[in-house]
Amino acid sequence: MSYKIKGMLKKSRPVFIVIIILWVIALIVFVPPFVVAAVNATTNGVFDFNDFIQRLIENIGNVGDNLSKSFSAAYIGTYIKAQFYVTIGLLFAAIVGMIKSAPKNQYTDIEHGSSDWSEHGEEYSVLSKKQGILLAEDHYLPVDKRGNVNVMVVGRFWFTENQQHMLSQMHISF
Repeated sequence: MSYKIKGMLKKSRPVFIVIIILWVIALIVFVPPFVVAAVNATTNGVFDFNDFIQRLIENIGNVGDNLSKSFSAAYIGTYIKAQFYVTIGLLFAAIVGMIKSAPKNQYTDIEHGSSDWSEHGEEYSVLSKKQGILLAEDHYLPVDKRGNVNVMVVGRFWFTENQQHMLSQMHISF
């Protein structure tokens, strides 16, 4: 799978849960009053919008009654159509959200300065995993390395007692 699809799926997991919750709430709470009002506002095949609004306002508070009416023979066809439209709308919104959340490049959400760039222990050809000046968790700059071992520390620098003892032996102070 490409990095875009992986990143998109990783970022979209919480959105899937929210979409499913919204879908269930819509089908239980919001769709039935619209269905009951729309069917009751239609007489002889003619839809009366003013009657629809009046019936909708009356029906909004009766969630249980509207839900049970929605599954009766007179309302079930309209309820299934409304359910289909709500599902299509939420799927469209989810797809647009997923496309927008796709990473722009391969390095999106990778911390700059981290060792996430390396694979299969490549960083340990330069760094040490066990001893030296602590740079990050499991990443030490060896002090017995030839060449420049200068380190610039930005932010807090936490030492264990063992590391403090080692630094004091090397006559390094912070």
